[in-house]
Amino acid sequence: MLIIGNGRLVTRGTPNQFFENGAVVTDGAFIVAVGEFDRLRKEYADADFIDACGGMIMPGLINAHNHIYSAFARGLSINGYSAKAFPEILDGLWWTIDRNLLLEDTYYSAMATFLDCIRNGCTTVFDHHASYGEVRGSLFRISDAAKELGVRASLCYEVSDRDGESKMREAVTENADFIRHALSDKTGMIRGMMGMHASFTLSDDSIALCRKNTPDGIGFHIHVAEGIEDVDDSLSKYGKHVVKRLNDLGVLGRNTIAGHCIHVSGNELDIIKDTETMVVHNPESNMGNALGIPPCMEMVRRGILLGLGTDGYTNDMFESEKVANVIHKHELRDPRVAWSEVPRMLFSNNADMCERAFGAKIGVLEPGAVADVIVCDYVPLTPMSLSNIDGHVLFGMSGRSVVTTVINGVVRMLNREFVGVDADAVLAKCREVSARLWGRINA
Repeated sequence: MLIIGNGRLVTRGTPNQFFENGAVVTDGAFIVAVGEFDRLRKEYADADFIDACGGMIMPGLINAHNHIYSAFARGLSINGYSAKAFPEILDGLWWTIDRNLLLEDTYYSAMATFLDCIRNGCTTVFDHHASYGEVRGSLFRISDAAKELGVRASLCYEVSDRDGESKMREAVTENADFIRHALSDKTGMIRGMMGMHASFTLSDDSIALCRKNTPDGIGFHIHVAEGIEDVDDSLSKYGKHVVKRLNDLGVLGRNTIAGHCIHVSGNELDIIKDTETMVVHNPESNMGNALGIPPCMEMVRRGILLGLGTDGYTNDMFESEKVANVIHKHELRDPRVAWSEVPRMLFSNNADMCERAFGAKIGVLEPGAVADVIVCDYVPLTPMSLSNIDGHVLFGMSGRSVVTTVINGVVRMLNREFVGVDADAVLAKCREVSARLWGRINA
């Protein structure tokens, strides 16, 4: 057993509780008790002890939409690349990278990403992968990395027609094979979804093939109306908006994740709500690509399950929260918005998405929940209570605040030192692999 205590603790969940000096007790992969530190320290005197040293004890963070394949893009300069519009960004940068990714690159991209997730207190990742340089086996290599480092992951492959029918079919098969593999996994740490890029890169026949190869109860993970080009394409080819088209083709539903949803109408929001489809907001990516801002406050008002992701921009969910908080104030010209909505995305809705995907309580500190716990070295300057905890998180914490990360009951980082892995050696290999990738891209 393990007790993590002697720090301020917030449980999240319902009810959300705050302890000025709290502790959480884990036994194997699950939490068995949460409460006052002094009482639990006595009750579980024989348990191993991690001292929070007055810091902040929280549930592990969740990234609801990531792109592991972008890990080696940092600092990359591609010959002749100077994009002015979203299609040029996709083809000139991201599709150029993924067309050169081999299985070794995919594996080390995952290792680098998951190490960074642990460092930033992110214990669960929903990833949307593409590596058209070498498709088959890519999700399995990401899964290998997740298992080695102990990170919980929902994985899918980005099916697209952009590189021809043969590659599209390979991608569908990779998804289908991995979904079957994940369904047989008993650890609760791996899940599979049917991934798709976006409506404008998928024919009706390709989407039908995806549906045919998706077992009942498994959802889709797809980009929706990220750029206005996606809307224009759907209207010109099919005479309907993107969400309507996807719903007519049977893609939407309770287990489906629709990433971005920037250019969606009120009628489309009705469809998303009626189908119980999950949506993920990726604020830094949306702004960085100059794509616009989705109607997140309206989604929240309508009761749509809206989570928070990073789209590969960062593995620091605190950073994504900070950006989301300010861009909606700016967009709506109203300083009152996003104070409660954005924390709900990160701490409540992402946890609800995990429960749908993994069938377990994740992202909360309560008995019976999965033992994902982080400790931040944040000691508040001003009084902290349940009523202002989100303000302390927003203005006082970042990924760099995280000192200890426990995933599924296993200590993966302790006092900023990785446990059970030679991170320096792994990252040295990542540098070698990324250099070779860059060489192929600019050959």
